[in-house]
Amino acid sequence: MADIAHQRKNMVESQIRPSDITDRRIIRAMLETPREQFVPTHLKPLAYMDDEIALTKSAPGVEARALLAPRTLAKMVQLAQIGSKDVVLDVGCSTGYSAALLGKLAETVVALESDPGLAETATKVLTELAFDNVAVVTGELPTGYPDEGPYDAIFVGGRIETMPAGLLDQLKDGGRLIAVRGAPMYARVVLWRRVGATFDEQDAFEAGAPLLPGFSKEPTFVL
Repeated sequence: MADIAHQRKNMVESQIRPSDITDRRIIRAMLETPREQFVPTHLKPLAYMDDEIALTKSAPGVEARALLAPRTLAKMVQLAQIGSKDVVLDVGCSTGYSAALLGKLAETVVALESDPGLAETATKVLTELAFDNVAVVTGELPTGYPDEGPYDAIFVGGRIETMPAGLLDQLKDGGRLIAVRGAPMYARVVLWRRVGATFDEQDAFEAGAPLLPGFSKEPTFVL
């Protein structure tokens, strides 16, 4: 346990603080949240490495699901400006690590996952860690979860190629949505902010992330 705690502290000191993470709530949340609980048993020794951690295997046309690299996750969460009274939708929560961090910042988190196995793990781990303000729900990721909206913030935990209008519509006025958008080698984090019936778009920084199911572009055919 002491070794794991030391690794967690090293992650924060070597990966998070040098990445211009100035929100102390995020630093505290990452120090308090056991990332090793959200990864497969055989990968626990790698829980605090500076990289994504694969959670599922890839298949033809489907990328493996993974936890975002810690510094990418922290920078995205900071950019989303989560308030203590916010209701947040976490799209593609996988095993629940991002939902746990968001749960330490927001009042309520709805953690949406399309993979039943990942959703089951997220529910189990978040319950064991007493995250009473996080609810895991299952459904198609691009559809969001309008039943509990509108949301102050929507966190998309992976890469997208297209942004469904219906997901943006689940934001409150002034609400923020953050995601990694683009092709694998040219993806960037983008922040959308709702202003009435329109959406401002801010290109933030370069980042890598696995493509989430349902967010790929429709193939085009040229004759």
